[in-house]
Amino acid sequence: MTTAPDTKTAPAPRAVSKPSLVRGLALRWDTAVGVLLVAVIVVGLGTTEGFGSGENLAFAFNDIAEVAIIALPMTLLVVAGQVDLSVASMLGLGSALTGALWEAGWAFETIVPVVLLVGVAGGLLNGWLVTKVGLPSLAVTIGTLALYRGLASVALGSDAVTDFPQVYADWAVDTTTVPGTFLTYPVLLFIVLAAVTAVVLHATGPGRSLFAIGAQEEAAYFAGIRVKRIKLLLFVVTGLFSAFAGVVFTLRYGSARADNGLGFEMLVIASVLLGGIDFDGGKGTLFGAVAGVLLIGVLKNLLTLNDIANEVQVIVTGLLLVASVLTPRIIATVAERRHRRAANTPAPQS
Repeated sequence: MTTAPDTKTAPAPRAVSKPSLVRGLALRWDTAVGVLLVAVIVVGLGTTEGFGSGENLAFAFNDIAEVAIIALPMTLLVVAGQVDLSVASMLGLGSALTGALWEAGWAFETIVPVVLLVGVAGGLLNGWLVTKVGLPSLAVTIGTLALYRGLASVALGSDAVTDFPQVYADWAVDTTTVPGTFLTYPVLLFIVLAAVTAVVLHATGPGRSLFAIGAQEEAAYFAGIRVKRIKLLLFVVTGLFSAFAGVVFTLRYGSARADNGLGFEMLVIASVLLGGIDFDGGKGTLFGAVAGVLLIGVLKNLLTLNDIANEVQVIVTGLLLVASVLTPRIIATVAERRHRRAANTPAPQS
């Protein structure tokens, strides 16, 4: 006796709509920071006289050139789950060495490579202590923060050295712009470096390895990624960029001092985290980091033009930093709870 086949059809699964590209971008924190940057610029143009002038824009962007330059390798470090708090001290050491060697009669063309080599050595020390000795990067760079600032004081003391070659000094100031634009040469250099960094981070194998290391270092190691070598290289590049930022800072202000760049490490970290780079590593985009830098710079400039006290500006920056860390986590928690509820909800029977 044969049984008739069961012709009852199973209920069709519910269609799950995939988010559109626009919706996906809207849900990203780095996109939100970019939108906020545009909003601040629009408000500035509409409410503050002189905000949109070429002279002011040149000053506003040039004023954060050193922070922006250092933020590029810092983004790569944080994506890989590391951090370098010694960057401002290395900037100060680079500035102090520039002044000390110039005062000693060295040619400026010789000073710059020496300062860059010192930056490489400082980054190498940080990376060696992290990768070979096995110390956490936060603890290591807190120590070298004090070490490099102390070396800067030894190199130059409390003196200030000025009268650098005018041809180089003119290159860094905000009154010298690229012909036909309001961009200064340090800002143009940052744009070039940012483009290269973006390609490395988002379009190459080593860049993808940084996300793997930041997300799960042990898994990345067993996947064949040279974790220690990559982290060591990141610290070296960060030291190099920080020392170079010290040279730019010195030329822009026309003064080499051991305390130049004091506190810049917090601005760099704030910019990177504000741009959506996860401090735990493994997440973020260079676009977000750049948007974070520009947002802090533009907001600072706008507040200054409106005679807002520096103390208030520091408070605003701090609130932005707290919001940048807290808001994505709140959004992620809410999304996770919704996902769990959706997973526990039975599909309707047809």
